[in-house]
Amino acid sequence: MMKIGFIGLGNLGKAMAKRLISEGVELIVWNRTIDKAKELGCLIANTPSELISQVDMLILNLKDSIAVKDVLINQNGLIYGNCENKIVIDTTTNHFEEVLEFYSLLKEKRAYYLESPVLGSVIPASQGLLTVLVSGDKTAFERAKFILEKIGKSIFYLEKEGVATKMKLINNLVLGSFMATLAEAIVFAEQSGIDKERAIEILLSGAGNSMVLNVKKQKIIDEDFTPHFTNALIYKDLDYIHDLAKLLKRPLFTGSIVKEIYATALLKGVENEDFSSIYKIFKNF
Repeated sequence: MMKIGFIGLGNLGKAMAKRLISEGVELIVWNRTIDKAKELGCLIANTPSELISQVDMLILNLKDSIAVKDVLINQNGLIYGNCENKIVIDTTTNHFEEVLEFYSLLKEKRAYYLESPVLGSVIPASQGLLTVLVSGDKTAFERAKFILEKIGKSIFYLEKEGVATKMKLINNLVLGSFMATLAEAIVFAEQSGIDKERAIEILLSGAGNSMVLNVKKQKIIDEDFTPHFTNALIYKDLDYIHDLAKLLKRPLFTGSIVKEIYATALLKGVENEDFSSIYKIFKNF
């Protein structure tokens, strides 16, 4: 049986790993916080370099490009293991320029890097319903497709290096903007004397009907902002797309405003709450 490695057991990574295990995949994992790895009940490698030496493919799901680079090149990083002909599937939402370096680092070690950011959060990940955007070598993609199909319902192969990451950032421009607009609208409704649940019901019957509101409505109703996707992460992604706007020499109108709204969440000390908690920021203005 093909052995698959996994690094990065945050909220999304853990959901993906559990999904793979439920699908009969033999996982070997590594994580900085060893207790998170122990919860899965699978084999645990001592270092990233040891892990890649033991597996055929390796999935990464990390916080950002800094974390990915650390796992790649720091002491006992992936590139110091046996990488030849291995495939690294990176589902992290990276900076579009940093991924180009990751391709080069692994190519030097005769390995393949597949830039594979995912659309969706914890619940679709646990159900194998993520959308996966993939750039990189086509042969490596075909080899890895069977594992991507266990976590993703829709898979888009975009081939050219950097394109999958740019598309993920564009998606999250929409995601962050929708969430902020919906949160502000719900607060306006409440302050106009309309019950919150009733306002959400009406929005879902009108212009507010969206995947975002359907997924986040209960969090807003209950004001339970345990994280699936944090304020810190959406802020990071909006910051990355700001750099993309600079590269394209284009203004970033809505994205710039929305980024600063999430900066307020960080200022208020709720960076690790679910990004739907932006509702609280509007409510308390």
